[in-house]
Amino acid sequence: MKILIASDIHGSAKYCKILLDAYKREGAERMLLLGDILYHGPRNDLPEEYAPKNVIEMLNAIKDEIYAVRGNCEAEVDQMVLDFPVLADYALIPLGEKMIFATHGHVYNRDNLPPMKNGDILLHGHTHIPSCERFDGYIYMNPGSVSLPKNGTHRGYMILEESCRGEKDPGTMVPEGSGMFPSRDLGKETAVVAPQPMRGLWTIRWKTLEGEEYMAFEA
Repeated sequence: MKILIASDIHGSAKYCKILLDAYKREGAERMLLLGDILYHGPRNDLPEEYAPKNVIEMLNAIKDEIYAVRGNCEAEVDQMVLDFPVLADYALIPLGEKMIFATHGHVYNRDNLPPMKNGDILLHGHTHIPSCERFDGYIYMNPGSVSLPKNGTHRGYMILEESCRGEKDPGTMVPEGSGMFPSRDLGKETAVVAPQPMRGLWTIRWKTLEGEEYMAFEA
């Protein structure tokens, strides 16, 4: 299984199309969207080519391949126009002995942790800043924003895939870096994504929309 993970499209038809091009290029089988799909929100500037209707059309065309969670910009009207569920507060992804708790980040985040066991992964968007950091008892990950990156970061996504190479490692950065940070600076329903535990060695990679990898983690 190969899953593309992205967040915070915010209605940009331009970057939604580039994301879908990356999805095809990667050969991913599923896409996980971490909320804020259609609307820019009152705190953000309009993204380039802001056209929610076009985003709706593009995403509905692959509705059977998308899992999504609710962002702070999602409303019931969004569910009326999107043909895949978008109002789940979180998704659970079994990853070997770990669990990925995927959410948007406006409810559950580093300041308000969800129930997690030691070593689990908290995955969310919302901040528009890509990240991979180890904290006491859990690992925090963020793909950044597809359309409105912040703090000088790049527009991008994450790839989760089974690498099937070497012995299983409890959590290693690839390539080598400082702690859990990039080695190179590039500037009320529950949705269960994977019903069966994922086995073997899984790699999570951070990439720019152009496909350039800049950070990775093995689990």
